[in-house]
Amino acid sequence: MTSTENPPLTPEDFTPDLETEVRRNFIRDHPAWSYVLLGLVLLLAVACFAYIKFARTIAARLEREPQGNVAVYYAAPRILTIGEDTSLEALASELRTAGYGDSPLSSAAYYLVTGQSLEIYPGPSYAADAARITFQRNRVSGIVSLKNKSALQEYALQPRPFANLQGQNLERRGDLRYIDIPPNLIHAILAAEDKHFFQHQGFDAARIAKAIYVNWKSGKKEQGGSTLTMQLARNLWLDREKTWKRKSMESLITVVLEQKLSKRQILEMYCNKIYLGRHANYSIYGFAPAARAYFDKDVRDLTLPEAALLVGMAQRPTYFDPIRNPEHAIGRRNVVLNLMRQNGYIDEAEWQSASGAPVALKPRILETDGAPYFLTLANDQAQSALREESSEFAGARIYTTLDQNLQTAAREAVEQGMKTVLAEIKGQRKNQPSGALPQVALIALDPHTGEVKAVIGGTNYAESQLNHALSKRQPGSVFKPFVYAAALQGSLSGFQEEMTPSSTVDDVPTTFRFGNQRYTPGNFGQKFYGRVTLREALAHSMNVATIKVAEKTGYNRVVTLAQNAGLSEDIRPTPAVALGAYEATPLEIAGAYTIFANHGMYMKPTFLSSIQLPDKTQGAIPDRQSHSVLDPRVSFLMVDMLEEVVRSGTAARVRSLGLTAPVAGKTGTSRDGWFAGFSSGLLCIVWVGYDDNRELGLEGAKSALPIWTEFMKRAVRYPQYAHAFTGPPAGIATVNIDPTTGQLAGPNCPVTRKDYFIEGTEPAVECVLHNVPPPDPAVEPEGTLASEPPTP
Repeated sequence: MTSTENPPLTPEDFTPDLETEVRRNFIRDHPAWSYVLLGLVLLLAVACFAYIKFARTIAARLEREPQGNVAVYYAAPRILTIGEDTSLEALASELRTAGYGDSPLSSAAYYLVTGQSLEIYPGPSYAADAARITFQRNRVSGIVSLKNKSALQEYALQPRPFANLQGQNLERRGDLRYIDIPPNLIHAILAAEDKHFFQHQGFDAARIAKAIYVNWKSGKKEQGGSTLTMQLARNLWLDREKTWKRKSMESLITVVLEQKLSKRQILEMYCNKIYLGRHANYSIYGFAPAARAYFDKDVRDLTLPEAALLVGMAQRPTYFDPIRNPEHAIGRRNVVLNLMRQNGYIDEAEWQSASGAPVALKPRILETDGAPYFLTLANDQAQSALREESSEFAGARIYTTLDQNLQTAAREAVEQGMKTVLAEIKGQRKNQPSGALPQVALIALDPHTGEVKAVIGGTNYAESQLNHALSKRQPGSVFKPFVYAAALQGSLSGFQEEMTPSSTVDDVPTTFRFGNQRYTPGNFGQKFYGRVTLREALAHSMNVATIKVAEKTGYNRVVTLAQNAGLSEDIRPTPAVALGAYEATPLEIAGAYTIFANHGMYMKPTFLSSIQLPDKTQGAIPDRQSHSVLDPRVSFLMVDMLEEVVRSGTAARVRSLGLTAPVAGKTGTSRDGWFAGFSSGLLCIVWVGYDDNRELGLEGAKSALPIWTEFMKRAVRYPQYAHAFTGPPAGIATVNIDPTTGQLAGPNCPVTRKDYFIEGTEPAVECVLHNVPPPDPAVEPEGTLASEPPTP
């Protein structure tokens, strides 16, 4: 019987047409499988698309690291100058702190020491040539460009970051290189967080399985399976929400990171990004700033127990904070040390020694590095400048005018000076409520550019963020120079009686009438000096004499000049204006004093140098504001008169405290203590007072002046701030005068002094007090006989 069934197909029977027909029949007979295949294809396509998209996004983000979406603030470049008082060792230490390596292998920016010279290689990110710095007797004796061998007078180091802001939150972030991570720290991280880090490709299957089993058995989460790469992905780009979507994203980013970065790069980035608590209003990210915050040491100098403690904090930074919860921190530290022992990183003796070691905390006030009061002012200016580009502010590089050497000098001067102030107050046995301590503000700026170099806004930023550099207070006698400047300026216009530094005024008890009011001021200690020159009146801060000068000049002209110098529009033309009765901030006073130190030009204080947006373009910053207020000749006379304040007047203590550099300045006392002074290249204002506006009980010469002097002693160590004042400009005459009368010195004047005048205003009459012609012996006095003896 012949079979009607088709014979079985052999491989040779599968022609292309037949193969296609079979597939069609399979899909027709099994429709579910077609949907499965289609879904798999679509899922694969979506995964590929997501991977490509994420890979590009992450690559772009990595290109911006270590900054990310944080605004980074940079200090001004450090200027090395011939003759600067610094040693090779000190500069090398400064460079290491700034992130320079000590060999070409350690960093793109590095230095080399050869004998008594140090070669600086700034790296490709900074547009400056390499240079050789030579030293002799702990001074910079030579600077030579390594590119063209030319001698230089100064050399600018690349700007250093000093603060990070994310929104309005202050942060300290690490910039640690892998080569500088100490072995103890690496071993602690691997033992506690990811012991197979250098073997896996981002995921540790054995650890994940173990975590699932342990957590299932205990009924709660006791162990995590995240690798270092997974933690880095989470810390960099993801929130803390525990969802499948976030976990999927974390896994995808982990794959990309493992492909884009080497293991060393991942570990380096982890060490700089891990959150390690909050200290003194700063969020701490990274082991380098954590080492400074908790132990006040370089991360490379951490001991074994210190490294283990910081690594232990990473699990729960607040709970294991060694300052707030020392017992928890020690317990977690010892867990890490035990893991290090189990993994063979330390032996039994090291484990026992480290486990029993006490926690030797040395918390560092991070504001000493970060200049937080300066930062708030710079941030306000940057936010205002980028108002229209606010979306680009995150990730911007803000280059400021901060001089970190001067900021350190300011901090040290304030710390030392405020101890003296407190001792003075205690010595006077003032009634001081518990907890109420005097506050302080210090502003230092370049009077020729308006660039603010240092700011101290209070005694302790962690305790109070109130910036006293912006507090309105009565300036007292630091306002008086504006009265004398208006008098000298007015003499040039012919609107008033001609006045010069040697013009005289009567310093005697006086009642002034203004409108329907009477005003009877006194002098300090109720001491009056009689007839004095304007120079003497300013030098000894005479109140009555100063009001008389303001009255002759016109109160309106005094107010106009002060407001042209940037002082408040609230100042009123009354007799009290001459004594600084109307409020101003220390920052306003600093700006106003530029008219004296800058040849009559007002320079508005500024905190910014430039802004670089995340796309590398320059952000717009306001043009620096300046305008002429004083004739340069008047400005010169005012500088000379303010030098007299330091030579012989109320600020003579500056010299007894050891400052020998050429400086000029003025004391001030209201309820508070003030000092405003400057060298040729640096202007500094110091204010000391109480928040509640109580009487400080110390004049400016005993409160603000010592702080100012201590700061300037440190500042003038840098040659750019220690030049002598320039000589007289064209149109200034030099004349010898009698300092008592202000008239031309004669042959019989017991004391004479060289004085400066605007040409045409110098005195023309010889001193009549000491140069009365002797009587003619041939002419007898009336009623006296020639033969009579003289009356005894």
